[in-house]
Amino acid sequence: MFERRMLQLYFICGTTDVPGGNIEQVLKEALTAGITMFQFREKGDGALTGDAKLAMALKLKELCLHHQVPFIVNDDWELAVRIAADGVHLGQDDQDIKEIINYFPDKIIGLSVSDFQEYDRSDLTHVDYIGVGPVYETSSKSDAKKPGGIELIRKMRLYDEDIPIVAIGGVTNKNCEPILKAGADGVSTISSIARSSNIEQDVKAYLHYYQKN
Repeated sequence: MFERRMLQLYFICGTTDVPGGNIEQVLKEALTAGITMFQFREKGDGALTGDAKLAMALKLKELCLHHQVPFIVNDDWELAVRIAADGVHLGQDDQDIKEIINYFPDKIIGLSVSDFQEYDRSDLTHVDYIGVGPVYETSSKSDAKKPGGIELIRKMRLYDEDIPIVAIGGVTNKNCEPILKAGADGVSTISSIARSSNIEQDVKAYLHYYQKN
């Protein structure tokens, strides 16, 4: 069952995001440090496919289960169903949610929204949260759109006062505070954890903002 607090620190990662490819170790450290949700996003040159992707997904899901942190699959809804993931996150060009909702009873469903035009044409009936961004410039997504800045988050919150929002795109523990003050329920990040030299320290720096507010 989805709760807004799950979005506080939403770690997104695939094997290609981790130097050396040891995603299991990175996730273990991130979970121990306190991330609140994890999304397996296996994309890019050299990404795992087929049985190798399935095997990795199962290993990472088990780690999340041990820490009682939701395990979400990016885009690949069939994989999410096959391994009984906690949910799926879809982009604007992915499978229409209403066509697959029957496969996800009581599961978490997220949708990427980069602007108000995408919001308006999205059916949010079954959506638990929206991923809004990019907020800042990002190198983690080759197809990322133009950054909307803090104003994108602020205006999206005014546009919809109720829907849970997680901000994405160039977010670090040094620039996340204004995003949260603008109305986001949480932040999502790839490289600031995947490429961190001290995951525990960096994760706790994120969580510090929630503890003091």
